Amino acid sequence: MQYSEAGIGRVFVIRLEDGDIVHEAIEGFAVEQGIRAGALIMLGGADKDSRLVVGPEDGRAHSIIPMTRMLEDVSEAAGTGTLFPDENGRPVLHMHMACGREEKTVTGCVRTGVKVWQIMEAILIELTNTEAVRKHDPYTGFALLRPA
Repeated sequence: MQYSEAGIGRVFVIRLEDGDIVHEAIEGFAVEQGIRAGALIMLGGADKDSRLVVGPEDGRAHSIIPMTRMLEDVSEAAGTGTLFPDENGRPVLHMHMACGREEKTVTGCVRTGVKVWQIMEAILIELTNTEAVRKHDPYTGFALLRPA
């Protein structure tokens, strides 16, 4: 385990609108507001044809091949995530979201494009006094969080 301590800055109440792409909207907002790091909770509607990363084909393979799933219809959605800069200082959202309709639920990472259906609400809590950053890990190929 690696860790560091951070403080709490501003808290934002955000409404994403129909057609917004979740990670693009949040990352763009972070740039506009000068937010370096944060924690988020989100709920609302995910549109048909939104795409989630639902896991690796083989979780222990050296070369990780992601699997994606497209939502077949409009779905209820709830997610939680973190926002930290990459090595170039650009804020990157890492959020997992559960999207369900009737008895079928798909859970995964929003990086490949979850599109808002009508409305999605978010609470973004800015984290201050942290040097945490996402750095490329050559073994996994992921940009892993380094708490600093």
